[in-house]
Amino acid sequence: MSYRQARYDEPLIFELTGENDFCISCEEDVLVPEGMERRDLCLPEIPEREVVRHYTNLSQMNFGVDNGMYPLGSCTMKYNPKYADRLSALPTVTSVHPCQDEDSMQGALRLMHELEKALCAISGMDAVTLQPAAGAQGEFTGMLLAKAYHSAHGQERTEVIVPDSAHGTNPASAAMAGFTVIEVPSGPDGCVDLEALGAALSERTAAVMVTNPNTLGLFEKDITRLAELVHAAGALLYYDGANLNAIMGITSPGVMDFDIVHFNLHKTFATPHGGGGPGAGPVGVKEFLEPFLPTPRIINEEGRFSLDHERADSIGKVRSFFGNFAVLLRAYAYILAQGGDGLREVSQRAVLNSNYLKSKVIGAYDMPFAELRKHEFVVSAKRLAKEKGVHATDVAKALLDKGFMSPTIYFPSLVEEALMIEPTESESKETLDRYAQALLDIAEADPQEVKAAPLSTSISRVDEVYAAKELILSWRIYQRRKGPQ
Repeated sequence: MSYRQARYDEPLIFELTGENDFCISCEEDVLVPEGMERRDLCLPEIPEREVVRHYTNLSQMNFGVDNGMYPLGSCTMKYNPKYADRLSALPTVTSVHPCQDEDSMQGALRLMHELEKALCAISGMDAVTLQPAAGAQGEFTGMLLAKAYHSAHGQERTEVIVPDSAHGTNPASAAMAGFTVIEVPSGPDGCVDLEALGAALSERTAAVMVTNPNTLGLFEKDITRLAELVHAAGALLYYDGANLNAIMGITSPGVMDFDIVHFNLHKTFATPHGGGGPGAGPVGVKEFLEPFLPTPRIINEEGRFSLDHERADSIGKVRSFFGNFAVLLRAYAYILAQGGDGLREVSQRAVLNSNYLKSKVIGAYDMPFAELRKHEFVVSAKRLAKEKGVHATDVAKALLDKGFMSPTIYFPSLVEEALMIEPTESESKETLDRYAQALLDIAEADPQEVKAAPLSTSISRVDEVYAAKELILSWRIYQRRKGPQ
């Protein structure tokens, strides 16, 4: 079995500067206004060809959706079609500005209005705001909507219930909105324990946040009963859209009787989101919550689109301008290209790929809970840890030496030595077979070799706690830490 290897060990650009290198520069008085010159710049002076080679080599050191499978569970890192990138780079897109007069941006407003309608159709919601900039901000927006709704009805509800199988940012989003977070456990089947949920529900409950399928890749089979319990308590049911890639065209949050849903356009609808951006986290709601959506709202009056800022019950803005337009356009293009049947096939292929890959590796890795999964699955390296001393983090590092991106590890926390794998619909059977074989080879390999991995990368294992506390984010910081030579 051969694996694709990335390129490693590219020098820093400052280390490439030679005594005879030169750069082409313009006169300062042409480009830089007087008094605004920076005199302390220390820039490398190297030829253009070396700059191009340097950044090309750097790109080959990284794992990404364009050079291989990127199976981060709960992140849906699918291949990003290039037609969407080309469209978002059009001058009419890159030059649009939110402070333009509405008459000069009718095309952009129409596009966003139609995207809202498409997301309503996909989710079963009645209204959508495109304003939130990311999934977590969408969660936060949803919690603000819940707070505004209960306040408008004279109710001071202070608690939000989050299952232990929910998406990882749910508790933080609820806490940021001022709620006390109550965690409820999963049952023996990996789904929400309805008895525990019923005991936690009260007149203090503002909302229950559910990810369905949950982070184990299991569909909440009792979701209808769960919704009945939540609504009987007077609370709202919130859908985390991180795993929407599993259900498009098959079912929807609206059919499951959710009241609020956030979308991860940068996951489900194929926009790049590595490195912390770009993202977009629209929020959809049922009709009774529409008055509380953030301002402004796009309105269509006989074919003319405008932004309505005057909404008495709105929670206000959740970011400075309307939305991340380039990401919204990419998602719109992706939805149009797929169509309803195509989106359903996306989900069907994602579920098929997940279960196929799972079936190849469960002999070497433990499978907690039910075997049938949706778009992602969680296996455990618990047996490897006990018998060989090989932990989930060792498996993840060894995959790097095989030329593959690691899956999510140690999440969700209810699975010991968790490996959370989401192949998405993008990958071929051949790629899935290679990834499965890599996992099987690691399970059979010499434990000492696995625990020493990665060996082929420019930097081997790092002290992750120290790295998080002592950030080196620039050349200057690096020079200061290195000290005099």
